[in-house]
Amino acid sequence: MMTTRPFIDPDASELDIGRILTEAIPLAGLVTLFGGLSLLPFLLALLVGGNGGLALLFTLVAQFVLAVGAGIVLMYVIARGIALAESRDRHR
Repeated sequence: MMTTRPFIDPDASELDIGRILTEAIPLAGLVTLFGGLSLLPFLLALLVGGNGGLALLFTLVAQFVLAVGAGIVLMYVIARGIALAESRDRHR
């Protein structure tokens, strides 16, 4: 019994580029979303400038957005991995 490997076309034994893109595009969208959301507070911190408390607050907000975004991206990756493994098990 041959096990199937994810993202490998079993017929051609090559990478399944279409499947890879199908999984990578939503992931890239999440990374872009949270990266873009964190840019606004970072830019506000730069505009406020200096070592003031307001600049520090905007920097902390931007770091928080990045941390939450990283957590959401990791949860998405884990959930997709579980879903892919379950669907692969069903097709065996």
